[in-house]
Amino acid sequence: MQEQVEKLRLQEISAAHISSGMHRAEVYRILNNAAEGAYKLLYISPERIQTELFLEFLPVLNVQLIAVDEAHCVSQWGHDFRPDYLQIKTIRQVFKKIPVLALTASATKEVEADIIQQLELNKVQVFRQSFERQNLFYTVQYSEQKNRDTVSLLNNINGCSIVYCRSRKQTEVLSKQLEQNGIFALPYHAGMRHEQRSEHRELWMNNKAPVMVATTAFGMGIDKGDVRLVLHYDVPEHLEAYYQESGRAGRDGHLAQSVLLYNQPDINKLEESTETQFPPYEFIRKVYQSAVEYLQIPIGAEPYRYYDFELTDFCKKFGLDAFITARALKLLEQEGLWTLSEAVFVPTTVQILANRAELDNIGRLHHDLNLLLTTMLRLYGSLFYHPTPVNIKVIAKHLKIKSELVLQMLHQLDKMEIIQFNQPKDGPQLFFHHYRVDSRTLIINTARINALKQTHLKRTNAMIRYITDNHVCRTKHMLQYFGQQYDKNCRHCDVCQSTNRSQVSATTIDAAIIEVLKNTGEHSITDICTALPGYTPADITTCLRAMIDDGVVGIRTGNIIYRK
Repeated sequence: MQEQVEKLRLQEISAAHISSGMHRAEVYRILNNAAEGAYKLLYISPERIQTELFLEFLPVLNVQLIAVDEAHCVSQWGHDFRPDYLQIKTIRQVFKKIPVLALTASATKEVEADIIQQLELNKVQVFRQSFERQNLFYTVQYSEQKNRDTVSLLNNINGCSIVYCRSRKQTEVLSKQLEQNGIFALPYHAGMRHEQRSEHRELWMNNKAPVMVATTAFGMGIDKGDVRLVLHYDVPEHLEAYYQESGRAGRDGHLAQSVLLYNQPDINKLEESTETQFPPYEFIRKVYQSAVEYLQIPIGAEPYRYYDFELTDFCKKFGLDAFITARALKLLEQEGLWTLSEAVFVPTTVQILANRAELDNIGRLHHDLNLLLTTMLRLYGSLFYHPTPVNIKVIAKHLKIKSELVLQMLHQLDKMEIIQFNQPKDGPQLFFHHYRVDSRTLIINTARINALKQTHLKRTNAMIRYITDNHVCRTKHMLQYFGQQYDKNCRHCDVCQSTNRSQVSATTIDAAIIEVLKNTGEHSITDICTALPGYTPADITTCLRAMIDDGVVGIRTGNIIYRK
């Protein structure tokens, strides 16, 4: 939201956003300005709708349009369902005649119908653009050496790229390995400091770093048209995510590539993911109890509060498996109990609460505190009016003292209630929606979770079919999944290109593979690809699959190919 507001301001469009982690006084100021007509656009997160302060201001806001971005989150059948989105329809009870615009880039017909129902839209007009990206070439490549193949693909790209990984650790490891191979690559994930994320993003946006190795935390709101390659180092769980992430390539309309690398362990993970994504209900209760203990929330505590929440630290303290715990937290979020926000950055802010007479009194009694206040007022003129971001190092430099001493004095002024001092936060937060209950009496909608489990299974099976079916055009497969009729072939995905090759070419590769296997009788797929540099790994693996199906060769554990 912050990035979009900054871009709008550069275009001289008045806009503001209210995000998690903001102090109540700052939220009040923005809502008050909105009520006075100061903004053309106001961005809010869905959980904001449930807060008292927002509901207090809502009737006096001059709302002309309600726009719902990422509208697939409204539907529990969508790939990223968030219960907070269901609260959006409550705004319509206040503004009954105001038009609603729901936007999404990846909704199936089922999700589209659910969006209409959940937002209670009437007189609906659906504007559906084709899911086809004619300038985007899809390739699915079997890879036993993902690092080697990633380097090879990136070296053949003239322009910038995004490499998507499923874990934070993998982004760090892979970016270093790419650096060692002479490719300037930067990592990006929600666990990094805000300043570092911003620095990496700016370098990539300005084409000073050609490759961004990122988790899915990178991409939302990124507006860069000249991405020539999106490479999936790890396989996404479903086609909706794959389509969205791939679609960040070639937005300028020029040719671009989407390449997905996979191997048998990736397929195994997809097949096993349904059980890991939906842990037992007793484990879910345990995670709830552990979370409230970790946050020290007593039974009956009031809702609508933010708490700092670090998953790694939480799991370590309670001896929980991080991956399964993350899924339990997500399911509890979908039950409407809380919202987990990754990488919420709240800068250091100061607001003066005291009046002039009280400040004069401070000046007589505390010379050092008075000097600090005077310096801040010279540097930041808005301290009396709203929480203002301040730079501790700059203040310390002006006072010619250490930053640690500035912090001590700010804490002292805060305790004296002369100022309101908010220290910076840069990490995940948990927004609590409900009155805290005993975990034994926690109501979990098992029927809904079971339905979600079946939907997840259906999605992962669709992803596996997309990866392994080398007879159906990738674009056709993708579009039919989203309910779009597409009878032709795109002619430029890896399947179409393979189909277009002559039978002589396939026969030649088959013969070359048999020749490689002649001496030892068996080889790994990687060794076969290395031994046949005249053919692409995609062509070789396509022929190997056909040869396995025809019984010419067999495959053993470890992807060892042997002659029959």
